[in-house]
Amino acid sequence: MINYLKSENYRLLHKKGLHITSVICLVLIAAAAAVLYYSGQQDQNFPYATSLFFYSNVIGSGILIIIVAFLFNLALTGKDTSLIKQSVSFGVSRNTIFWSKLILTLSYFLAICAVGLLLMIGLGENLLASEEQSVRYFLSASINMFPIVISGFFIIHVLKMLRFGEVYIIITLLFIFIFSGDLLRMLLRPISGLNELYKYAPSTLLNENLMSFLNKAVQFDYHYWVTGIVISVFSLLIGARKFAKQNIN
Repeated sequence: MINYLKSENYRLLHKKGLHITSVICLVLIAAAAAVLYYSGQQDQNFPYATSLFFYSNVIGSGILIIIVAFLFNLALTGKDTSLIKQSVSFGVSRNTIFWSKLILTLSYFLAICAVGLLLMIGLGENLLASEEQSVRYFLSASINMFPIVISGFFIIHVLKMLRFGEVYIIITLLFIFIFSGDLLRMLLRPISGLNELYKYAPSTLLNENLMSFLNKAVQFDYHYWVTGIVISVFSLLIGARKFAKQNIN
């Protein structure tokens, strides 16, 4: 597995798309801070040149972060899946292929997320009006978001490894992370004992996290981790099992 990880890591580092995506993400963060700062300098009554509003753009963009995760995962599960047959023919197990691609793409995604988080805090606290405990609220909300976003990454990886199309994957992500809560609420409303299940839906949790952040009442909530872990474990177990049996043409 170590040798396969090294070869995949080498190919990943030479992917221009990965580096371009990383740079674009960081530039957009800096640009957003610059626009708010400039607007605040031009108009002293501009209400949005604050660190809290700046951070809220990330807390309210869970689906966009997951789309970025899709682009990172695509680096090793896009056109490169045509090389899987060759790897298998050389004796690399499917289990090694599945988990190696996941480990590498997830590692780089988490690295850019960490850099982006530090960049946001640095810009927010130095360029914009810093509100009391805004960093603490931001970190608490980010910790709540983390398992939900990572579960999205795992879903993407599984679907790509099983050769689902990009359009299907995007639709699936939109359904789970934007519409799942409302749909579950409508479907399960008449069923006693299940009518509260929608509260655990990813879309519901992401919305509640944003509202709590804006109300300066956000704190660590285990519900996010329960939902994220359940989705992650279910996705990876089913995905690894199906990939091990999948025909490779």
